[in-house]
Amino acid sequence: MIKVFINGSAGTTGLRLKQRLSERGDIQLLEISDALRKNPAAVKEKMAQADFTFLCLPDDAAKEAAELAADLQTRIIDTSTAHRCDSAWVYGFPELSPEHRQSIQNARLVASPGCHASGFISLIYPLIAAGALGKDALLSCTSLTGFSGGGKKMIAEYQDAARSGELESTKEYAMAQTHKHLPEMLSQCKLEAPPVFMPIVGDFYSGMLVSVPLHSKQLNGKHTPEEIRGLYKKHYAGSRLIKVSDEAASALYTNSLSGSDGMEIFVSGNDERILLSSRFDNLGKGASGAAIQCFNIMCGMPEDSGLTVI
Repeated sequence: MIKVFINGSAGTTGLRLKQRLSERGDIQLLEISDALRKNPAAVKEKMAQADFTFLCLPDDAAKEAAELAADLQTRIIDTSTAHRCDSAWVYGFPELSPEHRQSIQNARLVASPGCHASGFISLIYPLIAAGALGKDALLSCTSLTGFSGGGKKMIAEYQDAARSGELESTKEYAMAQTHKHLPEMLSQCKLEAPPVFMPIVGDFYSGMLVSVPLHSKQLNGKHTPEEIRGLYKKHYAGSRLIKVSDEAASALYTNSLSGSDGMEIFVSGNDERILLSSRFDNLGKGASGAAIQCFNIMCGMPEDSGLTVI
């Protein structure tokens, strides 16, 4: 039995991880009482007992927990933003390259990717790696997400029977271009400038659709949508969780993969203007699903163990 401690199991991601891992016969979940979950000594004792610790905490608390565990053997998967750009931590997106996958397998410290960032990076990293897009590219990105991405407070707000009528429409936010996922989008893709980023919350529980528009002139050499699609198919060949659509999309619904841990890549448009789209569940491949995928790889198990791929 693999001993697992979820530090922060009361939040949205922590609750989902606890539910998923409790259904597995190969895992023993270590519990901590509500009275002790903020007691550093008690938390450190649980981490010392665990083979793996998931951090499902606000950034500052995740940093404090990681410091507490610095002299322990427990392997840590952090689902917060705190360590995604820290060189001491491995970025938990195994499909990006064989090096990413190998690093995750051997790591003690893994930072699970952000949801919006996962969509953007899934589209841009392969283009830059193949030389089809320059690191100096000036990009824009729109990301539609279900309200569960805002955590327990936002979920309660949207599910309140007396909620504001404004919540029936979409909400664009982070207008000052300071969204917390931008640093990892920039660093993982090795871009020289962050994209103009437009995150939008919709009145549906879960699902995410991230889109990046390109003029063909932005690409290095002439690339048709079919050629870009072929590039993605080559990059993600053999992936258990990421599938590249054979066809251009005429319409995409954001919540189509709600409940799934998979991701779909679409290339649409024409020879002059190309639209890249990544669709997944913000709570799946964008959160707990990605963390469990990393856990499976670190344990030497099939990476889709305990995951749902629709």
